[in-house]
Amino acid sequence: MHFSDNQQLNEEKRQSLYKRTLWIVVFSQFFGGAGLAAGITVGALIARDVFGLTTLTGLPAALFTLGSAATAFTIGRLTQKIGRRIGLGSGFLLGGIGAIGVIVGTAMEWVPVFFTALFVYGAGTATNLQARYAGTDLAKPNQRGKAVSTALVATTVGAVAGPNLVEPMGQVALAIGLPALTGPFILAAVAYILAGVVLFVGLRPDPFLVAQELSAATPIAKDAIEERTSMIGVYLAGAVLVITQFVMVAIMTMTPIHMEGHGAALKAVGVVISLHVAAMYLPSLVTGVIVDRVGRIPMVLASSVTLGAAGLLTLQASGDNLIEMIIPLVLLGVGWNFGLIAGTSLLIDSTSLAVRARYQGTLDVLVAISGTLGSLTSGIVVGLFSYGDLGIVGMCLALLLVPGIWVYKQRR
Repeated sequence: MHFSDNQQLNEEKRQSLYKRTLWIVVFSQFFGGAGLAAGITVGALIARDVFGLTTLTGLPAALFTLGSAATAFTIGRLTQKIGRRIGLGSGFLLGGIGAIGVIVGTAMEWVPVFFTALFVYGAGTATNLQARYAGTDLAKPNQRGKAVSTALVATTVGAVAGPNLVEPMGQVALAIGLPALTGPFILAAVAYILAGVVLFVGLRPDPFLVAQELSAATPIAKDAIEERTSMIGVYLAGAVLVITQFVMVAIMTMTPIHMEGHGAALKAVGVVISLHVAAMYLPSLVTGVIVDRVGRIPMVLASSVTLGAAGLLTLQASGDNLIEMIIPLVLLGVGWNFGLIAGTSLLIDSTSLAVRARYQGTLDVLVAISGTLGSLTSGIVVGLFSYGDLGIVGMCLALLLVPGIWVYKQRR
């Protein structure tokens, strides 16, 4: 199916292609979500237990988020030139290759291979986030929040299952002669590769290229917002995405270490992380609709307050008390969800198609870098002070979005 300048796609066909694209993204995200959990759940534990790198437990998360940054930049540039299909499909396949490298590095106890592979594995993380944009390419402005949230809901299935499969996949790894902690990366390798294949095969025609052709064929669009770039909107969207990612990653990264330090079992860690990941994605069932109805800015404020509350509650979170760990980690996930969907929708609203994919890639680079800094600094803060103090730092950063909203409203 190909569209030229003199072949205008009517609204019914556009909506049909929009829905088809969204289903393809949803299907790929079922697999992509499963690949996310490995690095979150056991990356730090492999560094500590297999390699004895007690002081570098934050480095695995830093490396795969840094790899995510490099991939996000590349996908953004590729998408602007040749569309979503090649960029997203390649990113997931690269993430799968990275997961295989982690398995090899761990099994052979090769530290350089392990760390290099974690960097490559980060490609899957970036692609998982970038995929949310594919569903919005042909969406109307009042459908964008729902499109983003639909992709995130699909991620929930795999992302929640992943941490709870740590022990079963560990048994699979042991059965084939590999260290138990490589089990989640076996799942990640299979899941990411399947997600890449789905996008390579299914995203035909490419939604971003179709949207570009439609825009070129109709230079006077019905929605003027499609034809301009609002930098103040881009700046606020960037601040929301960067701050929410930093706060979420920083606290999440140190949670398994904090819990194990208080004697919690690996199964309990898996429960807390799985509920946290569920809170990151499951609210998307309603968040997107709310963002479209009440607006982007009120939901940015909701994100700021929710993340602030999560940070505050870590002060009372004893690592061996499951409930005390679950509540702030669930709030952390919900606050991240509000910020991601509201920030993503605001970014799309604020950019024209001529530059949109580049801005999406660039901001996702900043998001990944913020995640890297969050994972690195979290270990330092907890080492020098405490897990609760890390939460207070997160609270203060989250509340910085409030004056950001005020500036946006003044200059809009």
